[in-house]
Amino acid sequence: MHPVLFEIPLPHWSLPLGATLSIAAALGLLLALFGYRTRALDLLLIGIAALLTCGVGALALRGSRFTLVALPVYSYGAMLCLSLVVGWFLTLHLGARAEMKRELLANTYFVAAIAAVLGARVLYVLTNLGEFHSITDVLALRRGGLVAYGGFLGGFLGSWAYLRWRRACLLAWADVAAPSLASGLLLTRIGCYLFGCDFGLPLSETAPSWLKKLGTFPRWPESLLDGAGSPAWTQHVVERGLSATSPSSLPVHPTQLYESLAGALLLAMSLWLGRRQRFRGEIFFALTFGYGLLRFLIEIVRDDSERGTWGPDLPQQWLIPAALVLFSVAFAIGPAREIARVAVRRGAFAALVALPVVAHLWLQPARFAAPTRVALSTSQWVALMTACLVGYFWHARKNLVSESGQAPERAPAK
Repeated sequence: MHPVLFEIPLPHWSLPLGATLSIAAALGLLLALFGYRTRALDLLLIGIAALLTCGVGALALRGSRFTLVALPVYSYGAMLCLSLVVGWFLTLHLGARAEMKRELLANTYFVAAIAAVLGARVLYVLTNLGEFHSITDVLALRRGGLVAYGGFLGGFLGSWAYLRWRRACLLAWADVAAPSLASGLLLTRIGCYLFGCDFGLPLSETAPSWLKKLGTFPRWPESLLDGAGSPAWTQHVVERGLSATSPSSLPVHPTQLYESLAGALLLAMSLWLGRRQRFRGEIFFALTFGYGLLRFLIEIVRDDSERGTWGPDLPQQWLIPAALVLFSVAFAIGPAREIARVAVRRGAFAALVALPVVAHLWLQPARFAAPTRVALSTSQWVALMTACLVGYFWHARKNLVSESGQAPERAPAK
């Protein structure tokens, strides 16, 4: 686990910044012109962005020089970039199978990716306002600082705006893009794990040794990344009495890997549903509900202070089960109605009904001990609301079909 994967060695050249950025701005102009002529919105926007930023930089830094040093490749940023590349090819492949235009797929993905990164950063900043004192702090992404649900909401809104402008079907795109959301979760959470953020509560003494090893994060050198220690190590020194000379954090739940496994499960589910799709939006709705439930459960054992909480502090043995009851109701009125086999449908519903009971028993305080009071995290609130919305729209669609006497709209054959 390390925040820097590797460093790219560079020659120690001293470059004139003004001239170098002017060349970069000219290349951006050529790329923008090429994107305009080929009607490739992604290339057009990238070219315009390069032209403007490099052009302004060239004017502001005239006469300045910069000496090249080894270029660090940060683990979180590398996995984020990898997730965008994998999602790009996955979306184009599935979109071609669904007979969607490649130009529309590429442009929508580009807009959605930018909106997702912006949304993820905005939600993180709003959740942790005390960490930011200038616009430079807001733009500094090398220590992470993105919220998955902010990316989900930002990408959805960006896609909606662009497809509305193009007068294209949002749900058709959402179904095609759903697997890339799952693959993005799988990969970016590995980046979180390598960085050591988004960690869980300390493990009990009886936890398996292999799990303790996975959940132990190192103390970094002070010179590595603006301060000593991984986020888990730092928080444990400040809040849990860990010695500042300790070489590693306390063993905790590796919740980053839990979410990465959830991403793998959702990816398999969305690809499986893609071959059995019955109506537009089914894959996207199923992934939204599934991720909401899994994220809510994983958040129960999250411990990082940056995730943010909201709402009243209530005894956890009542608050968590009450929220899980709402998940069960949303599942019963929505997704459960699509399960054709009665035995499977009843079994799935029984499992969700049993979940609040199990949570209540698990979270009960020890005898004569005071109950632990908690508030739901920001992500838990979003997970709960999105799952309820999925249940509502799924229910409304089924009612609309039954009242009209018509079969539901089916996705095109793949």
